[in-house]
Amino acid sequence: MSFRTAIVVVALLIFARYQQVRPQTNNSYNGFDLVDKAGNIRKPGDYRDRYQALGTYAVVDLNGGTDMHYTYASPGAAEYYRKNAKFADGTVLVKEVFGTDHAQMTTGDAHWASGTKVWFVMIKDEKGRYPGNPLWGDGWGWALFKSDAPDKQVATDYKKDCLGCHIPARTTDWVYVQGYPVLAAK
Repeated sequence: MSFRTAIVVVALLIFARYQQVRPQTNNSYNGFDLVDKAGNIRKPGDYRDRYQALGTYAVVDLNGGTDMHYTYASPGAAEYYRKNAKFADGTVLVKEVFGTDHAQMTTGDAHWASGTKVWFVMIKDEKGRYPGNPLWGDGWGWALFKSDAPDKQVATDYKKDCLGCHIPARTTDWVYVQGYPVLAAK
């Protein structure tokens, strides 16, 4: 084997090893892979493993019941938001709403998530790709999945089914960003 060939082989081995140990993150995630031609959104199956946790809200209802709202963002979304003060086209947000259990512990009355009730999925759409679909508008695609049928999207019209809860977040692109500390500048 010639000296040149040996160097090429060693360089290829080093490159292959680098590819194996390099973090496998995807900073250009395309949320539209979750959407069919008609604009129907499916819930990503890998969000707990691949998406970044943005933050958690504890929501107490009028009867004192508490839910946990845990929100994930597609890879690269938080970094893009910190640099641009907006979500990138194709960003996916998944909010998983849990019921809670609680008990007295040495730290006080502790509450923890106890079972998924619903999932909300939003996909940022800067281009208005689905103008005839009532689940797309105001810069987002909107979807709702319930725990009794976790793969069936049940919202029918984002203005009726989704937007009412998001009105207070209108000035922050319909997202309650104040509850997501990873979006703040480092």
